[in-house]
Amino acid sequence: MRPGPEVQGRDALATEKPSPSPAGLTMPPATFLSYTVARAPSDRAVFTGCVLVESRGNVVAGEVMNKAREIIHVDMDAFYASVEQLDHPELKGKAVIVGGDPRGRGVVSAASYEARKFGVHSAMPTAQAIRCCPHAVLLPVRMERYAEVSHAIRAIFEQYTPLVEPISLDEAFLDVTASIALFGTAEQIGRAIKKAVLEQTHLTASVGVAPNKFLAKLASDLNKPDGFVIVTEQNKQQILDPLPVGKIWGVGEVTEKALQSHGIRTIGQLRASSLEELAAIVGNGAGELQKLARGEDDREVEPDRQCKSLSSEQTFATDIGDATILLSVLLGQVEEVAQRLRQEKLKARTVTLKLRYGDFRTVTRSDTLREATSVTQTLWATAERVFHRWHARSGGPLRLVGFGVSGLASEQAGQQLLFRDPEKEKLKRLDKAVDEIRDRYGNRAVHRGG
Repeated sequence: MRPGPEVQGRDALATEKPSPSPAGLTMPPATFLSYTVARAPSDRAVFTGCVLVESRGNVVAGEVMNKAREIIHVDMDAFYASVEQLDHPELKGKAVIVGGDPRGRGVVSAASYEARKFGVHSAMPTAQAIRCCPHAVLLPVRMERYAEVSHAIRAIFEQYTPLVEPISLDEAFLDVTASIALFGTAEQIGRAIKKAVLEQTHLTASVGVAPNKFLAKLASDLNKPDGFVIVTEQNKQQILDPLPVGKIWGVGEVTEKALQSHGIRTIGQLRASSLEELAAIVGNGAGELQKLARGEDDREVEPDRQCKSLSSEQTFATDIGDATILLSVLLGQVEEVAQRLRQEKLKARTVTLKLRYGDFRTVTRSDTLREATSVTQTLWATAERVFHRWHARSGGPLRLVGFGVSGLASEQAGQQLLFRDPEKEKLKRLDKAVDEIRDRYGNRAVHRGG
């Protein structure tokens, strides 16, 4: 386990006695302004004196006045690979790589900690990963299985707060400010969630507790795997200042090298630099970088109340400029999102690529189709066209690439044509066949050429 910075030990700030369980609450004076039930009418709600809680125990209310925010970030440890080790006990303790076919343009989706010791990381070409760790067990991506486990973990989160913002299948932000009256301090809630995840899924999670999203995410990464770190307004600079600038959310390899070339290697040095000095190095992102170096972040936790878009994105361990690798990652994302559209019986009209450079800049490029679709080939052709247009004009090494669709509608929505397009029907049958094969044999069982 990597040692993190000094944070008064791994049990930092664990000084308060546990609060009473929800079944026998002794409630403090009311702090909530309003109450809302966000569940179906059949779910009986119980008024506790401060909040509304379902009979199942899920918190369904919450507006707090004049109270500092309490944010938790939960990040599952090597999630895809850990699920594979869970489902295949004989792989426990062994190097496991989850990814595409090494004979083609497959890339690594996840690697166990045993494989990471040999330099294997996500988005690395699978063939290269096998050369780095030839004894590793290579397994195909089983997105349906990971989604199933992720859903069970999400249900645990929602027992404590409705304010859950999933970032991906394996990580999420939780705003538990309004839950403290019910379940104790944010630390106690974080530990309870961590314990429940382990007991119910047999998987470990790393948890960060902090007053904002940036600090919570950073905290969850400091003592991986199976970590638990608390950052407060009082100890945040003690923790932040010694860390390398690359620990700041969004600082990629290019930006880090640029800062280092000017003698700025730690977050503390960045914080002490003038805005003018930073602007000369990183441009318009200087102000945001300084705020983060001070541990400031005012972004809200945004729960996905209604599905308005579907997306998949991947952050790389090192910036990637090879268009072939980027397109391979993008193709996998298109296939994942298209399959999710069909599973949800939806179709989409707008395609969007999210592209984050190594210097912290993030751009999006979109295209809108004449009619909504869930056909993989149509979505891929559009995404590929948008990518090449971006690459020709302003391509460069990327820290993150993502694919998303919006303008969602039911697959039955819109005018039903009397005479169907034979080519479209052929592509739909192909998608159906691919979905069925992958459902039965896993994502690596069939590979779609780019």
